[in-house]
Amino acid sequence: MLFSILAINQCKRVPELKGSRPNVVFILADDMGWADLPVYGNGFNEAPNLTRMANSGIRFTDAYAACPVCSPTRASIMSGQYPARVGVIDFIPGHWRPFEEVLVPSNRTHYLPEEIESIGETMKKAGYATGYFGKWHLGQEERHQAWNQGFETVNVYGGGGFFNYAKTMSTPLEVEPGTPLSEALTNLSLDFIDNNREHPFFLYLAHYDVHVQLDADSSLIARYLDKDKVEGYPCNSVYAAMVEQVDNSVGRILNKLDELGLSDNTLVIFFSDNGGLISRFDRVPLLDQSKQHLYQSDTLLYVASSNAPLRAEKGTVLEGGIREPFIARWPGKIEAGRVSDALVSSVDFYPTFAELAGILLPESQIFDGESLLPVMSGLEPDPERAIFWHYPVYHHDQPASAIRKGKWKLIHYLDKDSKILYNLDEDLGETTNLSESHPEKVKELYSLLEQWREDVQAELPVPNPDFDPDRRFEWGRHPDYGTRFKVNHHPLRRWL
Repeated sequence: MLFSILAINQCKRVPELKGSRPNVVFILADDMGWADLPVYGNGFNEAPNLTRMANSGIRFTDAYAACPVCSPTRASIMSGQYPARVGVIDFIPGHWRPFEEVLVPSNRTHYLPEEIESIGETMKKAGYATGYFGKWHLGQEERHQAWNQGFETVNVYGGGGFFNYAKTMSTPLEVEPGTPLSEALTNLSLDFIDNNREHPFFLYLAHYDVHVQLDADSSLIARYLDKDKVEGYPCNSVYAAMVEQVDNSVGRILNKLDELGLSDNTLVIFFSDNGGLISRFDRVPLLDQSKQHLYQSDTLLYVASSNAPLRAEKGTVLEGGIREPFIARWPGKIEAGRVSDALVSSVDFYPTFAELAGILLPESQIFDGESLLPVMSGLEPDPERAIFWHYPVYHHDQPASAIRKGKWKLIHYLDKDSKILYNLDEDLGETTNLSESHPEKVKELYSLLEQWREDVQAELPVPNPDFDPDRRFEWGRHPDYGTRFKVNHHPLRRWL
């Protein structure tokens, strides 16, 4: 298949990295935007440990989540496949506007399909100890949980926000009152590193920060409330405190590796599952009720962050919805202080980790990603690479597909069949549609996008017989909620 990579490109193999079997620590933030970190230009939030990590490793400027929302990107990491191929194209169970102009596709499964061999299973097969701590969001039933996807040591977050989580974890925790979730998940991760220091391990730490409803340690919030604000950024103190909590987690992980003498044999990756949230799609306050008094008469009750200079936010295929912070550190193997503009997608992590482990990718499974080892080792990225998105649902924007190749990005809005072309080298903020002045480029990219959609069997919206122009913007409960999606006792809203 044209866009499916069944094996790593032999000519790009990097002998000194391939099969070197380092430990792998993968840290995933939730809803953290590209522009939320100081190393990407943020002047208000503080993240000294991620800055230190970038200075001692490589920072990617053009790395992307395979979808602008949670579950599909997580599925892409677990499978090495684009969400449209996996069949999980929206958060589980999904958004729904019943009176819109088109009816949008649903997730084919509300879990990671059982026939997929996950990255956890592959790393376990390679002899790695595997651990998973934090948010899962790839299935609610027992057979779809992380411990049945190759992860041996697991504790999955089951709801309760950032301070009332202890009894809802898949294995209930004993924690001191007031311990933030990020700290508890980091403690579990440090124990896993300690217990597996003598042999290769694969640690997947999936934070719930900086997801709504926003909440954080009160002392951290107070410090940001007193901090001078910067122009052009909302400077939400609760959000900034959550960014720092994630950064503290990264610092503790790096320090533990240094303390145990494991840093030189450990690849650490920091990434996020989708772009930053500006405001909730349902326009309700986004702070936890316990913190709403801080901004009771302020617009920051409804505004978390900004992705500027990128356009838009989570839930869109515009840059603010899909471009992610991506930092990797591996002392002695990755040159310190490097910055790469290679096009990267979340589908790339699986083949990268498999190549490091020296294990072949499962022959029965299609892979859309490619190993990042050549780029990490200093080789030039492929200038002809194209990456794709398919988000055919209503959220913060209209249903759309997109392709980026080189400096060019084409968005195809599916409800109106309109095509928008941007030159990201000259227009990072996606302000100027060049489709009329570059019709040949539109034709070229759209042809690739159509071929790709056919290859991954992407499902498209269809006309809605119940279309009502007066009610089109109403949100409803997804038809799959409570049927194909088995719901636990926590309310749906906690996932939105």
